[in-house]
Amino acid sequence: MGLQLVRVILSVVLLLLLLWPTKTSALVNASLAKYGCQAKCGNISIPYPFGIGQNCSFDSWYSVECKNNIKPYLRRIDLEVLEISIDDMDSYVQVNSPVISTNCPESDTTVNNNGSTAGDTVTSTVDLRNSPFVLSTTANIFMAVGCDNHALMTYVNDSTIAGCISICNTSTRTSGGSCFGINCCQSPITRLDLQAFKLNLQCVYQARRGGSSPQRSSRIYALLVDQKWLTSYLTDPFAVQSMSHVPAVLNWDLYLSAEKYLEKGRTSFFDALEIIPHGRAYCYDSETTMLSTSNRTSIRFKCSCDYSSQGNPYLPFGCQGVCSGSVGATLLLIAAWWLYKVMKKRIDKKRKEKFFKRNGGFLLQQQLSSTDGNVEKTKLFNEKELEKATDHYNEDRILGHGGQGTVYKGMLSDGRIVAVKKSKILDEGKVEQFINEVVILSQINHRNIVMLLGCCLETEVPLLVYEFISNGTLFQHIHDPNVELPLLWEMRLRIATEVAGALSYLHYAASIPIYHRDIKSTNILLDDKYKAKVSDFGTSRSVAVDQTHLTTLVQGTFGYLDPEYFQSSQFTEKSDVYSFGVVVVELLTGQKAISSTRSQEGRSLATYFIQSMEENRLLDILDPKILKDGRREEIMVVAHLANRCLNLNGKKRPTMKEVAIELEGIKMSQGGMTQQNYVEVEYNKTDLTEAWEIASMSTGTFSGSGTSTTLPFDVQPLLLNKP
Repeated sequence: MGLQLVRVILSVVLLLLLLWPTKTSALVNASLAKYGCQAKCGNISIPYPFGIGQNCSFDSWYSVECKNNIKPYLRRIDLEVLEISIDDMDSYVQVNSPVISTNCPESDTTVNNNGSTAGDTVTSTVDLRNSPFVLSTTANIFMAVGCDNHALMTYVNDSTIAGCISICNTSTRTSGGSCFGINCCQSPITRLDLQAFKLNLQCVYQARRGGSSPQRSSRIYALLVDQKWLTSYLTDPFAVQSMSHVPAVLNWDLYLSAEKYLEKGRTSFFDALEIIPHGRAYCYDSETTMLSTSNRTSIRFKCSCDYSSQGNPYLPFGCQGVCSGSVGATLLLIAAWWLYKVMKKRIDKKRKEKFFKRNGGFLLQQQLSSTDGNVEKTKLFNEKELEKATDHYNEDRILGHGGQGTVYKGMLSDGRIVAVKKSKILDEGKVEQFINEVVILSQINHRNIVMLLGCCLETEVPLLVYEFISNGTLFQHIHDPNVELPLLWEMRLRIATEVAGALSYLHYAASIPIYHRDIKSTNILLDDKYKAKVSDFGTSRSVAVDQTHLTTLVQGTFGYLDPEYFQSSQFTEKSDVYSFGVVVVELLTGQKAISSTRSQEGRSLATYFIQSMEENRLLDILDPKILKDGRREEIMVVAHLANRCLNLNGKKRPTMKEVAIELEGIKMSQGGMTQQNYVEVEYNKTDLTEAWEIASMSTGTFSGSGTSTTLPFDVQPLLLNKP
């Protein structure tokens, strides 16, 4: 409910923030025209100082007539307005400028001494003097279209401002909005502050070489045009032949005569202004710098909003602060963010409490408190610390997948390399199993058992943090042909001795006996010095002395599972002994606990080994590597010990303490091994076969309750419900 509320709040705030600039923009646009005056003519905005109607413009020069309610015209110069900009850096009016043209005479006139003939001259005059408008010499260009065209742009005193001549060439057609003297020509305007000019257009015939008749253009054109429009919108300059007007740009500023700003005894320019700037607006003399009183007969100025505002600086309070318009939105955003943080913190706290309870946090506290202070304090890691350590559980950090979850490699903030076990999503039936691993590992302190550094229960799935064991599993080193360093006999004997010592510690040295219940080569890790580390205590159980553990759920792995436990559902310390015996046989033979490559009777490595011992074929199944570098006497002693561990009668198996002592003795006496008296183990052939009927299932399929399940026996745990 809280999370949904946060989402609603954030959605509302986001909507307000999206709408806020639109509202501000609407206010600014509405304030561009003088209050109470028409803001648009057709789709053209008319900002003040321009205006439509009486008292709506700064003066008559800026008065706009809206013809037919769709076309605005500057009333005093009768030019159609296409766009008005009040930007002080580029204040302009784009107007429709007329295109002048004339027909060239069809018959030749008198030939001049220079070999040319001349037709009539057409002249058009534009006079904007004493107005606030100036022809833009940077935005406009002078252009003539038609061959044999002599076009000039002159000042009122006939001094040339711009001009060009085009010659005829019917094979050439100019495109792209520009031309360079063939069939059309253009010229930049050289005079600044141009307000009055004349356009002169004249047909000129050039006699062709060889005395041929001159080529003539029936009609020629001259125009003043907006360069940007010409290059952007006119792909063919000859298209102007069908146009009566083209866009041209006039720059403007506010114009005041001396009579106006000095009337009625005013001596200050600001006193003469009817629109004294307020607040964020300021005006400056566009001819010099800032406004001041002078002896000039007129003055031109522009106004602007300061950097923190926008709007129309020519209106009182026309500049609206951008920041002030967004203060409310900013405060609202801050308030919403604060509320979001508070709600998120509360939701995160409840979520962590929920996960802590679901992941067995209270059960863990209860279990740890019942150990009478014999448990080392387990560190509780937080969620963020482990996310950072594992790079957000990057797939490249995965070390492997176990029966209870996935293991990632990580690095803590103090530089320690760790293994983070991310458990699968637990149902209530598996919470106890997970917590059991935490409690058991908290009680263990042994050099050959993986150390638990801590856990995290505030996440959706529980996390365990172990010391990192760098060299992989024993299974990999036995069965992977690509392993860099093969396991020699001395290393195999030492590993078996270390694992036996670890199990002996669990059974006898811990405050409460602990049964591992899933000893196999994949649960034995090797560190950088190839020392063994027993891991994966998810299915382990601690029991009172002289008690067995009775369960209706048989757990373990095919090939390592004690047949007696499978039949009786009673797990004893001797069940771990049996599983250890299978691991020793793996070390001796280099073969997997379950293999489909062996015969039907020998698919279980334990059965195959026992039969080979009975038939005196042990040397045939031993790994050639250990026969090459190991002493045969030592190997035989270890083989007979493994045979005793695999006795179908659990009571006749040695204890892990006895196994550890024997292996330690063999390791200590390496090189001086003498003849040993082996304990003979007798097996009833029928009992052996019946006990291993489960292992004879070659595909690993177990049927029960009308269903069948296929498992890869060498890696998957066995979970079977017993009636």
